This record gives sequence, C-alpha cells and structure tokens, in this order.
Amino acid sequence: MKGKKRWNKWRKKEWKARTRALLMVLLTCIYITGCATSTSSTGEGATGEESTAEETSSSLSSLNAEQKGATDIRGERYSWWCEVVYVEDDSEYEFSNKGLIDAPETLELTDEEGNVIWSQDAYDFLDYDEESPDTVNPGLWRNGSLNHLYGLYEVSEGIYQVRGYDMANLTVVATDTGWVVFDTTMTSECAQAAMQLIEKNLGERPVKAIVISHSHVDHYGGMGGVVSEDEVADASLSLEEQIASGKVPIIVPEGFLDAVTSENVYVGAAMTRRATYQYGKLLEEDEEGSISVGIGTGQSTGSVTFYEPTYEVTETGETITIDGLEMEFQLTPGTEAPAEMNTYFPEYKALWMAENCTATLHNLYTLRGAEVRDGNDWAKFINETKTLYGDKTDVIFQSHNWPHWGEEFIDEYLTNTAAEYKYINDRTLMYINLGYTSDEISNMIELPEALAKIWYTRQYYGTVAHNAKAVYQKYMGWYDGNPVNLDPLTPTESAEKWMEYLGDTDKVLEMAMEDYEAGEYQWVAEVTNVLVYADPENESARYLCADALEQLGYQAESGAWRNVYLSAAYELRNGNSQSEVQQATQSMNLRLSMTSEELLDYLGILTSTELSADTDLTVNLNLLDVEEQYVIHFYHGALLYYSDTTADDADATLTCNKAALFYIASKNVESAAEVIQVEGDENILEEIIGLVETTDNTFNIVEP
Repeated sequence: MKGKKRWNKWRKKEWKARTRALLMVLLTCIYITGCATSTSSTGEGATGEESTAEETSSSLSSLNAEQKGATDIRGERYSWWCEVVYVEDDSEYEFSNKGLIDAPETLELTDEEGNVIWSQDAYDFLDYDEESPDTVNPGLWRNGSLNHLYGLYEVSEGIYQVRGYDMANLTVVATDTGWVVFDTTMTSECAQAAMQLIEKNLGERPVKAIVISHSHVDHYGGMGGVVSEDEVADASLSLEEQIASGKVPIIVPEGFLDAVTSENVYVGAAMTRRATYQYGKLLEEDEEGSISVGIGTGQSTGSVTFYEPTYEVTETGETITIDGLEMEFQLTPGTEAPAEMNTYFPEYKALWMAENCTATLHNLYTLRGAEVRDGNDWAKFINETKTLYGDKTDVIFQSHNWPHWGEEFIDEYLTNTAAEYKYINDRTLMYINLGYTSDEISNMIELPEALAKIWYTRQYYGTVAHNAKAVYQKYMGWYDGNPVNLDPLTPTESAEKWMEYLGDTDKVLEMAMEDYEAGEYQWVAEVTNVLVYADPENESARYLCADALEQLGYQAESGAWRNVYLSAAYELRNGNSQSEVQQATQSMNLRLSMTSEELLDYLGILTSTELSADTDLTVNLNLLDVEEQYVIHFYHGALLYYSDTTADDADATLTCNKAALFYIASKNVESAAEVIQVEGDENILEEIIGLVETTDNTFNIVEP
C-alpha cells in the first residue's frame, strides 16, 4: 500500500490545507457570533467572497491564445525530482563527449528545394552547464543538452558513429577494406551527410554491407543516402553469393519486413498524426517548446528510402563474416520492436545493443501507437546478452545516444536496464492481482530509489506510468472489470451529459481557474477538456485547458510527454494544425515490398463498412508477376480472400501485376483501368473502387 499512500500524498496535503482554511472560517464565524457581532450577507465576510469571485472572474477574462511561462507553483513530481533524484553525476556527460573526431561549427541540412529537414542550430540555446529554465524539467534539460552534441565519434579503433545528424545514429564498423554500416538514420539526406563526414575524416571506403537492427523507420529510412538501389545485392542469391557479387547485402532480423509493413502501412495515417504530437513537430525549438525526445532532439523530415532486405538472421548465435569482419547476432524479438537484434564483434570486444539499451527508460508502449512490448522478455533478452557477451565486452554502444565503456560499468548498465523493465512488469502484475486498475497502478508504481537515481534509467523517453499501463493492456486489455466502463458513451456524448448535470459552464470555469491557480493542472486539464468536447467553440475552456496542459509539459521529465502536452496546448489555441507539419516523404518501395496477402489485408482495412454493408461480390484475381491466384469476396463490409483457387460463379476476373492493386487502394479508376484486364462485368473495377475509402491523418486529437 506504500505506493498508493505516496500517490495520494499531494491530494491529502491539498485536502488538509482546505480543511484548515474551512475550520478557520468556521472558528471566525463562531467567534463573531459569540461576541454578539451582527453580520449579514453584505458584511465583511461576504465582501471577501465577492472579492475572490471578482479575482477569479478577472483571471478568466485574461485567458487568451498566448503561450505562457511557468507558474510559481511546482507539482509534487517536479519538486521530488529536484530534491531527491537530481544527483551530481557527470558520467553520462563524459561518455557522450568521449571520442569526438570532428564536428562542423553549425549543422542544418536541407532538401533539394531548400527546406530545412534537420537542424541542430535550432537547439543552440541548450547548455549543459546552465541551470534549467523554469519551463524545462532539469533532467530533460541535461538530456537535451547531450542530445544536442553532434559529430563523428570514435567508439573504439575501427568503430565510429555519427551522432546528432538525425534522431538515430549512423554507425560504421571497419572491415579489411571497407565498412559495414549499422542503421542508416531516418532520411537519405541525413545519412548522406553522415557518410560525407566519415569520408572527410576517415577516407573513402566502400560499403560492404548494411545491417538494420530493427523495424523502425528512423533506422532504415536513410538507406538511399548510403548506397543506391543498383548497388544492393540480389536477394535471390545465398548470402555467400551476395558477398561474392561485390554488391551490398542488407541484413535484418527475422520478421523485419512484416513488422515494417504492419506499422507503416496498416496504421500509417494514425501513427503519422500521433507522431506529430510525440515528436513535437508543431513546436518551436526553444525553452518553452521542443527540447528532446530522450533519444534525440527530434525526427528529420527529408526523403525516406527503403530497399528490400536481402538476408534475414534467423537464430541467436548466427555468425556472419564479411570482408574479414566477424559479427555474431542475438535475436531479441518483441523487445523495443517486433523484429530486432543485437550484434557482437569479437575482434573489437564491442557490443551493439540496437535499441534495447538507450541510456534512458524506453517505452513498453509508445505514445504514437504501436504493439505493446513485453517487459519481461525485454529483461530476459538483456540478461541473455549479459550471459553471452558481458564478460568479454569493453564497449557497449547503440542506435541512440552514446556508448559506455568499461567492463564493470557495462555490467551495471545491463543489470540496471534489465531490472527496470522487469520491475515495472512484475510490480504491475502484482497490483493487478490485488485488484487495482490501470489508472490506479500508473499512479502508484515508482521505481525503487536505487534504480530511480541512476541517470540512464531516468524517464527521458518512456515513463514508469505509461509503461505500467502497457503491462496492464498486454495482460488484461482495455476493460478494467467495472461494468460501468464496459460500453461507455463517446467523449462528446459524455461531455454533453456532464454539462446538463453541471448546468453552469461559467461556474465550472471559475472553479477550474481556482484549481489552476492552486497548481492542480491535471484535474484542470481533465475538466476543461470535458467542456471543450461539449462545446468546441468555448474559447475560455480551450485556453484554460491549454494553459493547464502547458504547465504539465513544462514539468514533464519525458521529452515525449512534454511534446504531447505542449502540442495539445498549441492546437487548442490555434486549431488543428496537422496540414502545416512538414513530413518525411515516404518511399513507394516499402509498399511494393508488401506480399499479395498484405496488400489484400490493406484493401480490407480500406473497405468502407458503410458503402459495402449490403455488398456480396466475388472476384477472381490473377497476379501475373508473382504467379498467384486468389478469390476475393466483398461480403457485407468484410473483404475475405482465398489463395490458390478460383470461383466458377465469380462476378468477374481481374488479371494484373501485384502493384496494380495500389491503384484500387488509391481510388485511381483511370490508372487501374489501364493496367488491369477485366473479364466479365465491365463495371466491376469502378464498383470495387467505389467501396474503398481513403485514410486521413488530419483528425482531431484533443477536441471532437
């Protein structure tokens, strides 16, 4: 129960303060009555109440769309961080600065049209030696300061990283005559600039292979800045033949392509919109805006490229030697990504940890949306890493942030990182078995002080709170067991009913303003957001909700939490701004790499329930380039398909190459008609395309 008591500590303090205030009022009234002093509704006490009401009303009238500074009130979490967590420990500062070879005086990259797609110059206000401003959590300030470092660094002789040229690092490991590149940043422009910095300082060497550690775009999207598509090896050849061909193999963990497709295509529109909040793309880079996301300053917005992998690693312990460089792989599926792997280099006594260790607490659930990750497995795989390589490793490095050196430190680094994921997983399960719900657990659970005070386990990216919710979701799902929450009203319906019951919106706003001035920002955000859902045109509710969210953002230790709070505040003040966001351009190659069944699944996602609810339509599909046959059945809102068969009673037969299905998905009737041969109902293409609806990544998040 200790965690729950701690959770309630702040509210109890507030309750006691209010109780004391009420007692003072009562005692005053008793005293006045006892002295036979006559008071009325127009007396001194009433004047005070009127004054308070006038002050609140005045505060409400001052609400506006302007960004605010930090208030004088500090929440308990923020104060606790300052007083307890912050320790004089410069080890991560020393690690992050170690090995610098070269860095340009300024770093701002542009695309062919001159648009800025990556800038470290924008973060020049960050200074590790300066005290954090009131608008930035001190932990996030120092994390942001170190993520502002950029340049070419030596990890060990033969291993080099370009850091700060995108959210993720680009790493090269020397072979006899060239490089193996580990992860390629998110966009081609950033990767190309990183490779140019390497060539400037270390000379020109050919790329012998690319290894992509896992299935997230910030690790593979820059392939085009490292090699051209013509230089990529033939995936139909064995790995030995690929190496012998002189072309570049692209080596990935098992399941890589499926993981990339499910995340970037199936729910790509929704993730794109939510990533705008998580990575702070609406925010200015300043002390009241974007600081860091814990694993980098942000995401680049250049050109994403994708080449199909040519080889999958399928088991832990698999060893590959390329141009004299021996690499031993450890598969870690379901940790930070569905498909991920670490790599050990015996020659260098060096261990590449992909994104399984990142010098910060990571996410069991990421705010942009993703499959829930398994904290128990994450810890197990790190423990396996320690068993396999811990006693023969001099340096450990990864795809974000900076390396760590020294056998003793590495042992602690692996142990403590594994322990925090294991702790969050196990404590959450214990609380579940004690009957607590997801929201209760997320407020109760805290890391033990021994773990909480370590710099590289702090919550600069993931948080203990939302990771606990992820564990709850994994094991228990969305339902908390209370049947009241089994089939709730929509947020708008619920808000409208609340306003019917509460009656006086102005009175609610006055009370909310009093709570805002008392520092109860979370509650103010909750209640004013109800007002916004009941009436999106209520400017006072929008502005007060924005002000409360802004203060929560200023206090947040997690860069992702800071960004989502401040982004929501921005849109409450300025309206939905997704159309203004500069996005990285996606590669068509990724979609072309989808299997036929993945494409049909995608069409099923796009099939409109409303338009196809009464449809019963069967089509034979012949895909010439992949020599596959399907029966597609549009059946009352669902798209069913059957492989390796045909239907005698089909309404029509479509014959085309696999890529032609994208014309159907994009509702391009004219192009579809040019490349798809139709036998049977001549209007079938138009009818099918008429059942498809397009996705939209401009939906609202913080309002209806």
